[in-house]
This record gives sequence, C-alpha cells and structure tokens, in this order.
Amino acid sequence: MSERILEKREPYYVQFYHLIRQMIFDGKYQPGERVNETQLAKEYNVSKSPIREAIRILEKEGLLVVDKSKVVVYKPTLKDVKDIYQCRMALESFAVKLTTRLANESELAAIEKVLDDTEAAIKIGSSQHTIIPLNEQFHHLILTHSQNNRLQKQVHDLKGIIYYFRILNFKGSDRAQEILDQHRRIFGYIKARDESLASEEMMKHLELDVDHLLESLQESVENQKLLS
Repeated sequence: MSERILEKREPYYVQFYHLIRQMIFDGKYQPGERVNETQLAKEYNVSKSPIREAIRILEKEGLLVVDKSKVVVYKPTLKDVKDIYQCRMALESFAVKLTTRLANESELAAIEKVLDDTEAAIKIGSSQHTIIPLNEQFHHLILTHSQNNRLQKQVHDLKGIIYYFRILNFKGSDRAQEILDQHRRIFGYIKARDESLASEEMMKHLELDVDHLLESLQESVENQKLLS
C-alpha cells in the first residue's frame, strides 16, 4: 500500500500519523474510505496501539472520523467548506493587516521569496507536491509575522483540514498561476503598507478559493450520481 518504511528511531505512532496523513493527501485513501487498523498492523508487523494513537491525532485534526466501530477518511460537505472558509476569512484578513503593519523588511523579503520560488516552480512544470506547500508557506508567513499567537493557534487548529482543502482545490490547468497572481496582489499591498487593501485582497482571494472548491465538490457529487 505504501513505500514508506518504519524506522526505529522515531516513535511508531508518529510514523503512522505521517503515513496515514500523506496517504489521505495523496488520494490513496479517498473521502469516506475506511482506514483498517488491523490491516495496517499486519502489513507493518506492529501492534495496533501506535496506529490507534495516530488515528486519535488525525481524528483531532479532523482528517479522520470515527463512525461507530469504523474509522473513515473525512468527507467534506458543502457546509463544512463554507464554515471553515468563513473562519479563514475572519482570521486571515485580520492577520494580513497586522503583518502589513508590523513585518520588517527581511520578513517581507522572505514572503516575496516564497512567491518567486512558486513562480519558478510553475515555470518548470513542478507538480502540486511542490507548489501546494509553497502556497501554504505564503499564508503561514503572513500568520507568523502578524505576531499574534492566539490568532495563529486558531488557524493552526484547522491546519490539516485547510491543507486537505488546498489539495482538493488545485483542479484546473491554470490553477497554480491563478493562485500565484492572487498572492502577488496581496503581497503588493503588504509591501505598500496598505492594511485596508491587503485585507480586502485577502478576502477576495479566499472568496475565489471557496467558490472554486465548492464548484469542484459539486461537480464531484454530480459525477458520482451519474456513475451510480
């Protein structure tokens, strides 16, 4: 099922956490699919204990759901997407205001470098495995340089689900460039120290994001109906 080999120097539950999480992100576990701890324990010749601990952490992150006696991969609903993006809009539009006000020149340079790295990755045709983490890093730096630890924690609690949405939201031949263009506009206002327009542009970016994701999920639902 996976090419990952367990290593003794890292606790098994940590390794299974990363293993299952990556399999979800890579689509090897589909939304709603069962994660069989007995099968995993047998495949890797370990007890169920570290797998159960990994599942507990992933359940807390929202990526796994314990449904009676089964463990299944989180399957987003349209309401979930709307609710989570409403949280992101409130938190990240304020974070970008703070970053615009507080970030020093070296911190601004670090954000700009992420954008330049993203552009370079797009030009050479890098896969989503390279570009999505760069997109995440852009948002992460804005949150970090807001200097508001409470705000950062609120977003961090949604980190797993947000990253999952980023993967689901990456459909479309020009999607990487569209997101980069939006990030460039946000950064332009940050660099110009315009808090109001930076916040407004972040809101627009997240609104476009949620619209694209909802459309993709709706198409997926319709395709499933046609296949059933």
